[in-house]
Amino acid sequence: MNKELIINSTSSEVEIALLEDKLLVELNKERSNNEYSVGDIYLGRIKKIMPGLNAAFVDVGYEKDAFLHYLDLGPQVQSLLKYIRQAQSGNAHNINIGDFAIEPEIVKTGRINHVLKSGQNILIQIAKEPISTKGPRVSSELAFAGRYLVLIPFSDKISVSQKIKSAEERNRLKRLITSIKPKNCGVIIRTVAENKLVADLDADLRALYKRWESISMKLSAAKPPVKIIGEIDRTSAILRDALNESFNNIVVNDTTLYDEIRAYIGKIFPDKVGIVKLHTGKIPIFEQYGIDKQIKGTFGKTVTIKSGTYLVIEHTEALHVIDINSGHRVNQDQNQEMNALETNLEAAAEVARQLRLRDMGGIIVIDFIDMTLGQNRRKLYDKLREEMKRDRAKHSILPPSKFGLVQITRQRVRPEMNVQILERCPSCDGSGEIRPSILLTDEIENNLSYLVREQNEKNLTLIVHPYIHAYLTKGMFFNELRKWKKKYGVKLTLEPQNAYHFLEYHFYNDHGDEIKM
Repeated sequence: MNKELIINSTSSEVEIALLEDKLLVELNKERSNNEYSVGDIYLGRIKKIMPGLNAAFVDVGYEKDAFLHYLDLGPQVQSLLKYIRQAQSGNAHNINIGDFAIEPEIVKTGRINHVLKSGQNILIQIAKEPISTKGPRVSSELAFAGRYLVLIPFSDKISVSQKIKSAEERNRLKRLITSIKPKNCGVIIRTVAENKLVADLDADLRALYKRWESISMKLSAAKPPVKIIGEIDRTSAILRDALNESFNNIVVNDTTLYDEIRAYIGKIFPDKVGIVKLHTGKIPIFEQYGIDKQIKGTFGKTVTIKSGTYLVIEHTEALHVIDINSGHRVNQDQNQEMNALETNLEAAAEVARQLRLRDMGGIIVIDFIDMTLGQNRRKLYDKLREEMKRDRAKHSILPPSKFGLVQITRQRVRPEMNVQILERCPSCDGSGEIRPSILLTDEIENNLSYLVREQNEKNLTLIVHPYIHAYLTKGMFFNELRKWKKKYGVKLTLEPQNAYHFLEYHFYNDHGDEIKM
């Protein structure tokens, strides 16, 4: 599969578009003033303990306090709290996690008021960005993600991605990590670590461990709420998680970002540095690669597929609903069941793309066209699962119900991508009302009179909407255009323009320059 990453950098934000075989499948926007990103680590203060929810609210400087549930504390939270106390007592330079005395793990069935208390300082990591009126969702089980590994302080467990199927390779990776990992640090081995050399894994592990060590240095003088360490930017995170051999193009329109990306790829994937290109053309980068047109066609309530099938996407507070409609797609040579199956299979691919593109999370209910045969429903289920394999977000898909409904739960860590594609009406400026169309010809004539008599223009071109052009030229001998030419003694050329709205018109002089009225 041909993968391309197109990056549009502006003064206020960075837009990142992921294309698969020229088709837009992911769109990310990273604002330059975005304060809360998944992976950021803060020193917060416990604001309130809620025993009924078995949770606490943590002040991290956001207008809404962050939510920390007992199950998100992590088994090693007592060790973390001890580490924070020692670091803030002035002994940060003397703390080494390898020599640190690990505290017993907490039990899963415990109560949060037995672990935390109001006013206590705690290190937390953003698990979900603030969404709607809710504050961030946070965890105190810190994790540092790298290209090949994830480092978890105060743990000793080594886990291997389930997507690595070879038992021999899993054992090899476990042995390697066991020999190089720091004491009192757990490691998760990511899928991309498969068949990698120990030197690559060791370099990744050392970089992650340095990030952890930098925390203790900052803790001694830190006063909550404060960000201790930030996650890498969204662009680098996508490169870290998604870059593989199928990537063959990364195009960016900003020189600084271009240099940063080349340097980053040079560290994690030296052979792929050449795929990074700088866009210098006059045409905007998203327009050059057809992304703007795809955005206009794939966001909004109704999404149409080439065959005529279309999706209607609705959003509620609790869930997302997608309705599949066959539109005008009907194959006369096939029965209703086969038509429904073909439509559903085509729609399944678009549904999977829409979930990634809009980053829809939570509960999604899809109303496919009813099919009576169980084997066809199974084909639809298999197709949807196959298409969703490329989705990096955690998700779960239930088989179609007897009513044709498919339920999906998908991980949500950021607000849903919502792009406004509707434009303000240029005729009414959004008011829903326009000036009387019957007066349009009078207005044009008044402006024509002014240009001829006051500005001494003798050669003019008037461009109007095709309907207005037809009206002004109707009749071979008695029409408005002929009347104006005779009345004002002007050489007047009338031209239609499809792009104009109904009441739009413009005058041009004999040099082709527009005359502003």
